[in-house]
Amino acid sequence: VSFEFSPPKGPKSEAALWENIAKLEPLAPSFVSVTYGAGGSTRERTLATVHEIASAGYSAAPHLSCIGATRESIRELLATFQAQGVRRIVALRGDLPSGMADPGEFRYANELVAFIRRETGDTFHLNVAAYPEWHPQARTPRDDLLNFKRKMDAGANAAITQYFYNIDAFENFINEAHALGITAPIIPGIMPIGSFSKLARFSDACGAEIPRWMRKTFESFGDDTASIEAFGLDVVTELCQQLIARGAPGLHFYTMNQSRLTLEICRRLSIG
Repeated sequence: VSFEFSPPKGPKSEAALWENIAKLEPLAPSFVSVTYGAGGSTRERTLATVHEIASAGYSAAPHLSCIGATRESIRELLATFQAQGVRRIVALRGDLPSGMADPGEFRYANELVAFIRRETGDTFHLNVAAYPEWHPQARTPRDDLLNFKRKMDAGANAAITQYFYNIDAFENFINEAHALGITAPIIPGIMPIGSFSKLARFSDACGAEIPRWMRKTFESFGDDTASIEAFGLDVVTELCQQLIARGAPGLHFYTMNQSRLTLEICRRLSIG
């Protein structure tokens, strides 16, 4: 298992972050990733959090998005990561902040991956993003699949998917990737469900499908948060069980800087 966190915004959220990391520590994560805001908007907070996580003995994996960046700024970040002992990066295209028109010197994640390889060789284990239900900006599923192949061919070691709840979509994506000769590990991203309204908002923004049967069941609970949480735990646990049974190389949990739901899912899966 591995976990994603976001850099804290202040002392209170920083204390909560470390409390939740400590609670997840017994699960022995293979790495802990730290997000990077659009256009590098959380750069300093991300760097500080990565440094602290690496200093605490975890394998830290900073997100590194290239939109809005220059080659020199990426070069500086790579040198900082090397100095911190970081050996794993999640290389992403990222999004332009609202109001910023210049995409910078990189257009796509495959260009970032190729640049990192040219600059640092095999120093870093590079993870990239994958979209089992297709990137919301892709013109066609085939275009998105070919974009994914370009990232892998540029030198990525593995991929982490957007979260999903339709396992058939994941299996179809894996089969399509294999048909293109992609053999690197593709790790499913897992989103625990604590709030249906938040999940619906996230899913609408990122293009992740909430199957109709799930949506209708959640809606039937109204404001019954206990039932929403209980149903969400059952759904995500069963999804993880199916993924493990079908040979998934790992599970990457989008923790939302919380630990309780992830801990319960892993307990049910007898992980840790």
